[in-house]
Amino acid sequence: MTKKFIMSFAAAALMVVSAAEKHNVTLFQPSFVNGTELAPGDYQMSVDNDKVVISKGKQKVEATIKVESADAKFGSTSVRYNSADGKYKVQEIRLGGTNRKLVFGTTQNGL
Repeated sequence: MTKKFIMSFAAAALMVVSAAEKHNVTLFQPSFVNGTELAPGDYQMSVDNDKVVISKGKQKVEATIKVESADAKFGSTSVRYNSADGKYKVQEIRLGGTNRKLVFGTTQNGL
């Protein structure tokens, strides 16, 4: 019985560790992520290691990211853009209440 309990606890702990983090982000302008244009609005993000999935309804975009730490916590979630060619490409998302930011790849399929 004890062995069964320990195995159940270990399995539950493993599921918690591997679960993706959930965050919300608001885009205030048309934004490109991995070559896909997202309309302004509220989106959900699921972060799992070096991948992020940004979704709203049936629309989903997946991108490769690098999670970096800043020196201080961010007061709110914010989006930084690269707009060299007139299109707003998501460069990084700073997660409010944490000191972490999601840095997007520099080659988002040319967009």
